[in-house]
Amino acid sequence: MFDIGFSELMVIGVVALLVIGPEKLPRVARAVGHLLGRAQRYVNDVKSDINREIQLDELKKLQAEVTESARSLEDSVRKEYETARSAIEVPAQAAVAELNEAVQHVTQTTVAPITEAPTSLAEAVVPVTEVTGKPAA
Repeated sequence: MFDIGFSELMVIGVVALLVIGPEKLPRVARAVGHLLGRAQRYVNDVKSDINREIQLDELKKLQAEVTESARSLEDSVRKEYETARSAIEVPAQAAVAELNEAVQHVTQTTVAPITEAPTSLAEAVVPVTEVTGKPAA
């Protein structure tokens, strides 16, 4: 910060000795040392606070980047899920509809519609020959 050499320090020391005097010089030097120490600690504290703020800003930027990448990953996974779901759902619904039609067709052609409910057990039993077309063995 300041470029002070040994010769400048000697001149400052001699001037201080002449101005302050030899009796008060040790106390003044001690007070100046304490003040310089406080100033150095204050400067170091300010530097560390600035470094912490810079690191905090970097962490906030990193957090924002991670949040954005997670959001984009979630969106892409959701899109892929919807695409796969629609690709599977449409053919599955068509197959279900086709099976329902086949079941309805089979039930309409093979089972005779019941017009009246049988009143006795003898009416409810259908002879084997009517179902298979062959006499019972």
